[in-house]
Amino acid sequence: MVEYDVLIVGAGPIGSTFAFHMAEAGYKVGILEKKNKIGVPLQCAGLIGNKIMGLKPVPDEYIINQVRGAYLHSPSDHILKVSKSETQAYVIDRVGYDNYLTQTAQNAGAELFLQHKVIGVENSTGKIIMDKDGQKDFKAKVIVDGAGYSSPISRSINKFSQPFQAAQYLLNLKNESLEKDFVDVYANDIISPGFIWSIPLSKKQCRIGVFGHHDYHFLNRILKDFIESNPKFRESSIIKKYHGKIPVYSPQNKLVEGRTIILGDAASQVKPTTGGGLLIGFQSAKIAVNIVIRALENEDFSLLQEYEIQFRNIFEKELKLQLFVQKTFKALKNSDLDLMFEKLKTKNAEELISIYGDMDTQSLLIKEMVKRGILFSILPQLLYRRMSPAWNFF
Repeated sequence: MVEYDVLIVGAGPIGSTFAFHMAEAGYKVGILEKKNKIGVPLQCAGLIGNKIMGLKPVPDEYIINQVRGAYLHSPSDHILKVSKSETQAYVIDRVGYDNYLTQTAQNAGAELFLQHKVIGVENSTGKIIMDKDGQKDFKAKVIVDGAGYSSPISRSINKFSQPFQAAQYLLNLKNESLEKDFVDVYANDIISPGFIWSIPLSKKQCRIGVFGHHDYHFLNRILKDFIESNPKFRESSIIKKYHGKIPVYSPQNKLVEGRTIILGDAASQVKPTTGGGLLIGFQSAKIAVNIVIRALENEDFSLLQEYEIQFRNIFEKELKLQLFVQKTFKALKNSDLDLMFEKLKTKNAEELISIYGDMDTQSLLIKEMVKRGILFSILPQLLYRRMSPAWNFF
């Protein structure tokens, strides 16, 4: 039996970050990863808000591009242009960045075990249950589940929610027709509350993808049809194809069970509006580190409950607001979306979104739109009446 202070299940960016901080603090840390390679296959659009630099800075060698704005497209291609003068997000090499984070954890003293698939945990003893006989027996005072949306540990604690499906291509365009510092987002009721995105890596290369509550084959057809019908992308070649799953945030999910805490996608700690989870995950890891250290120092594992309390105090209101945004968009038909974009254009919303918009925190913009009466004017009246108690709450 190999014993640790902390065992992290999953060597993703959030689990590796938690492992780094715990190992740096002097604790015996192990990471159990089911894959034989870190970060492969790619399952992320690789666009991260600029707040990342204050949480877990991305080294220059993993930054592919920087963007400062977006073109938002309605189904009939009414376009809102929003931008700021400074960088708002980074397009990164996620596979390289994930490996970097795992290596920093190892450099701090954490031990990494590849091809070690965990299927459960005995909460009373801290013993890890592996999927194969003959592997080492692992035990820890605290177990951290960072194994992603399909984690068997999380599923044993929480009710499983059907995730969004996502498909993405890496495209090479015939001409240098992309604006390097702008992403494109395309709305359509067939995939709502999901959307299609185009993220430039250069003037000729981009990641173009889609997510929604459909299977991968359906999304794949949507993406191919979109590329063939869009003059910008029509004459392009597909270099690589990716697909993945995006957890659906649930306020009902428990984040602590006995000696186990849940982080990142395993805890559905993702933004309902975009599916992004790195920033929330990094912040949650920092919260959890302080709580786990206190629990280990006091040998009192009931203190782990404080992690869930602090997470909810910091994030729950924003995440619930984003769930309402998601629910609103899902209720809109293409005609509603087109009309909404037209009205936003006439109300100078491009400037408002440019000032108050934030890809990670939507509450400031929503509050400003409510205060100015814009939200009421752009939504269908029946829909607004049905949802106004929620909007007014925020």
